[in-house]
This record gives sequence, structure tokens and C-alpha cells, in this order.
Amino acid sequence: MTKDTSSLTRRDALVGVSVALAATGAATAVSAQAMSDDERKAVAESYLKSLDAGGVSPTTGLGLFDHFADDAEVFFPKWGVARGKDEVIQMFTDVGGTLKGIKHNYDGFTWYMNGTDSFAVEGTSEGEHRDGPWVADQPKWGAGRFCDCFTVSGGKITRLFIYLDPDYAGKDTARYGWIPA
Repeated sequence: MTKDTSSLTRRDALVGVSVALAATGAATAVSAQAMSDDERKAVAESYLKSLDAGGVSPTTGLGLFDHFADDAEVFFPKWGVARGKDEVIQMFTDVGGTLKGIKHNYDGFTWYMNGTDSFAVEGTSEGEHRDGPWVADQPKWGAGRFCDCFTVSGGKITRLFIYLDPDYAGKDTARYGWIPA
């Protein structure tokens, strides 16, 4: 005997599918794929804008750490990999404690979106480090260029590897023969 589905509502069907997916462990994969490139990019931009604004994104109202999953991994040069939100908070506290301010130049960003949870953005920034100010390309070998590699799933950053020169003020020049004294 088959069940009469003529009165089955769309909600009933979706609930049934959700229960079936959850039972097979596929719900997580579906929710992760449900985000579009634009939605993942918006999470990354909101995170960057929260850095620029000193902790809260002016576009979303989210605090810096609200952007991260509880089990997120974040890499920063000369700090290493922070694993879990407590270490992520410590890393940003340590690194942020050396900065008086930062501003990302969004108009010059190059986004590398590929339809998956992982993507990258290249760009420039300017600001002031405790050792002095920086502006990308001033001088041409100086700090200010970065590449951030993100994984965003379920609306949260689960992985962020930040690649940049952490010598913001350009004081570490003696070890590099190609930099004029």
C-alpha cells in the first residue's frame, strides 16, 4: 500500500528531505554548498571591514570574532596557525596589539572565486604599525600587499590563511641585499 501524497505540502516535503539528509550525514554538505560565491565573498568582506573599523563590521554589524566558526584555523606569518576560536582571539589580540589602524583598499581587490567553499583575495592595505606607517608600494618593496585564502562554510570562516609581509614599517631591510640602504 502506498501513502497518499496528494495533500503533502512543500514544507512537509522539505522537512522529510531534511530528516533523511540529517540521518545520512549529508545535511552539512548540502548547507555548505547552499552558499553562493557572492555570499561567501560577503562574509570575507564583512570580516575585513570589521578589521578596518576596529572590531565591528559597519556593513553587517558582526563583531570580528562572530565571523569565525568555533573550530576555525587561522594562519598569520610569524605567529603560526591558531586552532579554535580561543587561539584565533589570542592571535588577533597579539597581532592587533601592534597596529594602530588598518584600511583595506577594496576597489583594488582581485577575488578568485571558484564555486567552492575555498577562495582567495589579493589586495592592498595601508595603516599604522607601532613601528611606523605603511602604504602599499611606498616603497615598492614595502608591506601592504596581501593574499587571504578563505574557506567559508555555513556563513562562518572555517579557515583563513593570511599571506603578507608582517614587517609593516619596513624596518627589516639589512638581511635583504636587493633593498637599498
